[in-house]
Amino acid sequence: MVTRFLLLVALLSCQTQATGQQPFIVVASTTSTEQSGLFKHLLPAFEKLAGMQVRVVALGTGQALDMARRGDADVAFVHDTELELKFIADGHAVGRRDVMYNDFVLIGPKSDPARIAGGKDIVEGLKRVAESKAAFVSRGDRSGTHATELRLWGLSAVDPQSGKGGWYRETGAGMGPALNTASAMNAYILADRGTWISFRNRGESIIVVESDKRLFNQYGVMLVNPARHAHVKAELGNRFINWLVSAEGQKSIAAYSIEGQQLFFPNAAPGR
Repeated sequence: MVTRFLLLVALLSCQTQATGQQPFIVVASTTSTEQSGLFKHLLPAFEKLAGMQVRVVALGTGQALDMARRGDADVAFVHDTELELKFIADGHAVGRRDVMYNDFVLIGPKSDPARIAGGKDIVEGLKRVAESKAAFVSRGDRSGTHATELRLWGLSAVDPQSGKGGWYRETGAGMGPALNTASAMNAYILADRGTWISFRNRGESIIVVESDKRLFNQYGVMLVNPARHAHVKAELGNRFINWLVSAEGQKSIAAYSIEGQQLFFPNAAPGR
C-alpha cells in the first residue's frame, strides 16, 4: 500500500509539473551573442509567439559544443564553422544553418605601441604586436574568437605561447571580461564587433585593425542529434531554429542596433 501510495504521489507530481511548467529548450551559445545583448532583443518576441522559453547557456564555442556533445542542450548556436561542420560530421548534431554574420576587429590602446592603427591587414598587425612585445590579451577559452585568433597567429608565423606570461596574457574568460582586462592593461585584443559596439568600459581602447576579409565571423545554428540523445526536444528545438532563419527572425536580427550601429547581419539561405 505504501509503495502504491508513493507511486501515485510521484505520478501526480509529474502531471502537475507537466501541466504547470511552460515548455522550454536549452540553447548552448556563445558569450558574444549573450553579452552583445542580442538574446535580450530576440527572445521576448520568439517566446511570445511560440509559447515556450529559451534558456541560454553562454559559453565559448568549444565549451558550448562540449555541452551539446554531452546532450545537455537541445540547440547549439555558435560561431566556428570549421568546428561546427566537424561536429555535424561526427554525428553530434543535425541540420546546421547559417544565421548571421559580423566581423572581428583588433582592439588596441590609443597610444598604439605596435604602430598598427588604421591598418587593414590583420596578419601584419599581429606580427607587429609580437615584434614590439606590446601587451596582448587572449580569451584563451576555446571560444570561436579564440580559435580565430589562433588561426590568425598561425598565418602570421608567430607562436604567441612564446610570449605567455610576458606580453601575451590568457584570461580564460568571455568576451566582455576579456575586453575589461585589455582596457585595464592598455593591451591589444581580438574581439567580435558586436560585443565591442555594446562594450562600455573602453577606456583608452580603440579599433586599430579592421575590414580584412579574414576577419569575417559567421554564426550557425544546429539541432543536437536526437538519435544520440533521446531526451533532446527536437520539435521545440527546430521551432526555434526555423524561426531564426525565417523572414521574421532574420528581420529581428537585422533590427538590433546600438546607437545606430547594426551588430549582426542576417544571411540565412532561404528554402534550406
